[in-house]
Amino acid sequence: MLHDDSTHTDWRARARCAGFDPELFFAAGALEHRIAKRICRACPVRAQCLAYAMEQPIDHGVWGGLTERERRRYRRVASEGDWRLLVS
Repeated sequence: MLHDDSTHTDWRARARCAGFDPELFFAAGALEHRIAKRICRACPVRAQCLAYAMEQPIDHGVWGGLTERERRRYRRVASEGDWRLLVS
């Protein structure tokens, strides 16, 4: 079943990261990751962002407070269950 992408991404307009340079969330450095994750911690739509990145799956950037490496780990560990239980 195809979904209207706009209904599933409305949360993006309320994301705290919208006020920051997007390059910060897609940089490769550990310092940038720490800064991006700090911004994510105070984001009102962090859960929706992480769900989007996990369900797509998106394998680049910091989404919902997790790096690509962290999301891949959760996908591997949760392959038999629900990844949401691991990050709650």
